[in-house]
Amino acid sequence: MSSSTSPSSLDVITFGEAMMLLVADRPGPLEEAQAFYKRTAGAETNVAIGLARLGLRVGWASRLGTDSMGRYLLASMQGEGIDCSHVICDATQRTGFQFKGRVTDGSDPPVEYHRKGSAASQMGLADIDEPWLLSARHLHATGVFAAVSASTLPAARRSMALMRAAGRSVSFDTNLRPTLWGSADLMRREINQLASLADWVLPGIDEGRLLTGLDSAQDIAQFYLAQGARLVVVKLGAEGAYYQGSHQGQSVSGHVEGFPVAEVVDTVGAGDGFAVGVVSALLEGLDVAQAVRRGAWIGARAVQVLGDTEGLPTRAMLLEARL
Repeated sequence: MSSSTSPSSLDVITFGEAMMLLVADRPGPLEEAQAFYKRTAGAETNVAIGLARLGLRVGWASRLGTDSMGRYLLASMQGEGIDCSHVICDATQRTGFQFKGRVTDGSDPPVEYHRKGSAASQMGLADIDEPWLLSARHLHATGVFAAVSASTLPAARRSMALMRAAGRSVSFDTNLRPTLWGSADLMRREINQLASLADWVLPGIDEGRLLTGLDSAQDIAQFYLAQGARLVVVKLGAEGAYYQGSHQGQSVSGHVEGFPVAEVVDTVGAGDGFAVGVVSALLEGLDVAQAVRRGAWIGARAVQVLGDTEGLPTRAMLLEARL
């Protein structure tokens, strides 16, 4: 991709695959659904949408087909005010999509992906426009983009390394997708290497245990701090989150309680909502406890809605909640 002639100043950039999401109209096996609700999906795009709704200037780099799904996704992202100038629409490629089931017991819903060979899987080092990337003050990365294909992994590494070397901040949500990796050992090795390139690492407790072989949130945090992270926030689900590291020159650690949820509708997207809260607050200069509390609040909102992004608040909602 050619460099931008006059890169705009952005708050956050993210690279990743967007997929059209089809959510079943009723609980039960996917094959028994009679209709589906259309939504957007993608770990990085969920975060991009959430940050944009809070008023941050967000850029998203990706590839889409020119099919109806690609047109829908591009229009949705542009409608959120996201800079899509580095999204390539390729008529020779197809856009990925996924089906998601409905559950009534608060468990993770069944998800069926159709992303192999998608347009986004063709992304690589050539998709990194360095002037555009470095026009932003922050990069948000996840383990999903790195896992999509053999060419997205080096792109993930390079974008994170460039931003870290330039003194920009980098957040990394481990966001494991084991079926996209060749083996569990490969996944652990590559995800932990990527985490070493980030300032803020955001693993879930179960992910952290799988990646480090350690049990407690404190030990998991210390593992990533030793790898080079400055701050680690371990998500504990309904129990909130534990954080440890340094911020604004001071050592910090603590636990933030989760927000009560009357009914869990869909757990997918909760971690992305949590990242929206933490990243936005830290970029605004709030302290870590405030940032983690905002993340826990948005994560709790995310599990109470059907799709991945309906629960992501606007700035007005955030102010009303005094967060």
